[in-house]
Amino acid sequence: MTVDTLVEETQQALHLAHQLEQNLAKVMHDKTREIRLALIALFTGGHLLIEDVPGMGKTLLAKSLAQSIHGTFQRVQGTPDLLPSDITGVSVFQLDTSLWEFRPGPIFANVLIIDEINRATPRAQAALLEAMAEGQVTVDGTTQVLPDPFFVVATQNPHEHHGTFPLVEGQKDRFALSTGLGYPTRQNERALLLGQGGIRAFVDLAPVVTLAGIQQVTTSVRQIYAKEEIVNYVLDVTTATRTHPDIQVGASPRASLDLLHSSQAHALLAGRSYVTPADVQAVATAVLAHRIILRNNAAHTQNFEEAREIVTLLLSSLTVPRK
Repeated sequence: MTVDTLVEETQQALHLAHQLEQNLAKVMHDKTREIRLALIALFTGGHLLIEDVPGMGKTLLAKSLAQSIHGTFQRVQGTPDLLPSDITGVSVFQLDTSLWEFRPGPIFANVLIIDEINRATPRAQAALLEAMAEGQVTVDGTTQVLPDPFFVVATQNPHEHHGTFPLVEGQKDRFALSTGLGYPTRQNERALLLGQGGIRAFVDLAPVVTLAGIQQVTTSVRQIYAKEEIVNYVLDVTTATRTHPDIQVGASPRASLDLLHSSQAHALLAGRSYVTPADVQAVATAVLAHRIILRNNAAHTQNFEEAREIVTLLLSSLTVPRK
């Protein structure tokens, strides 16, 4: 591939990404950073964990994303009686043919939201592990390939722990990024009350990118150049989480990969064909905070705000590569 071809493909991917970003902004007012993090997770082939109180628009963001890419959307409500087959699907015996027929579950969608994932039991949560890591599920010994793209958005309330099942480390590590939406400004909440944005804008939301376009952007993200100093900086950041005195369990090698790929996606959205240290810093908290375990917190009472603060302080203590 020539340099000119690479530049042209990068510009096309940037145009598609910005179209998608602007479309989502019609529904999610004043959520530029959160929209961008969701797109970064999508463009890197990862998944998104949203931690916030109810009523902030988490489901609306996922539905708007699915509609904007003309993709299929499914929703699963996390409850204690949720079974793995309620997510993956089930094989049913057909009397007329004497054959087993697989009936796909809601996981066979381009965008899947698992609402209140920590209210589902570990057994039900485990049904997502293979799907999120490998883009496939195995039911009754048969492997079923999931749609491409396959994007999981999971939500949980970080302030409520009664009747919940905390995500195991392997589950959290499969989310490329985590974020919250937060309360809107008074001005934007007033606009919402007057019917501007929100669900009313979603009703009229039109697709702006095809599924093939998303795959094109994903390919372009992996072609964003990261020089050796940037790769070393990524390793410095993740290694620092493993030696920090306040962190009991640091980031995994998968986190290092997600940090690099997310930095590449951030660079693309910024209109550049190369990664800078600022790109790494912009996504590091979203990539790492939900994965680390602090020494002074039990797993089920993990203080994510404190984890984000520690990652931010960690970044400020590291030597930043020169341009």
